[in-house]
Amino acid sequence: MAVYVVTGATGTLGGAVARTLLRRGHHVAVPFRHRERFSSFAASVDAPDRLLGESAEIDRMDDAERLMRAVVAWAGRLDGVAAIAGGYASSGRLEAAPASEWEEMLRVNLQTAYATCRAAVPHLVGTRGSLVTCSSRAVVGGGAGTAYVTSKAAVEALTREIAHENRTRGIRANAIAPGTIDTPANRRDMPDADPASWTPAEEIAEVVAFLLSPESAPITGAIVPVHSRRNVSSPGPETRS
Repeated sequence: MAVYVVTGATGTLGGAVARTLLRRGHHVAVPFRHRERFSSFAASVDAPDRLLGESAEIDRMDDAERLMRAVVAWAGRLDGVAAIAGGYASSGRLEAAPASEWEEMLRVNLQTAYATCRAAVPHLVGTRGSLVTCSSRAVVGGGAGTAYVTSKAAVEALTREIAHENRTRGIRANAIAPGTIDTPANRRDMPDADPASWTPAEEIAEVVAFLLSPESAPITGAIVPVHSRRNVSSPGPETRS
């Protein structure tokens, strides 16, 4: 079975991805910032012997590199990465939102994806490995704040360029673009919305698992929409968890 890193696995979407991969018999490594959140996630899986937790600040290049080395030392190889970690903030229009929000969205969405993928690529050369990043439907639809949308658009550009650079080295890179995900936090924060139009994290996780797998070998450089056909309202954040 394969060996994967899933960032953001202590959140709703990343957790769904990690559990899906574990159910399929794979080994999964999860970086975490807070040990209690990782412990809670670990208690929710059925295969703790195939789960590795590593304390890491994955927006830091040295931590991301240390994480990948730890995974290879643990499992002997690395087959792919789901870079799901991210966040959402929007304080209003461009001129109203503080500069700190811009910096934070670039850090938690773009920098985490950049550092994770950059650290993983040297371990994937020659393995036919796969990288999956997390963008947002809001890149096309708008309505989620300048800083957030820009950071996710940059994730798409990063992913396409990684795919281009590695097209002859056997490494694939694709991004998912969720709309509003059905999470407890989104239900709490948007009580007047209709959650029937949102996409369950477990369904998105199945798409991520496919993009990581050899079955998706012809696909690279794609931005894959993963939102319900009923989700026609202004897209909300996918990473509140």
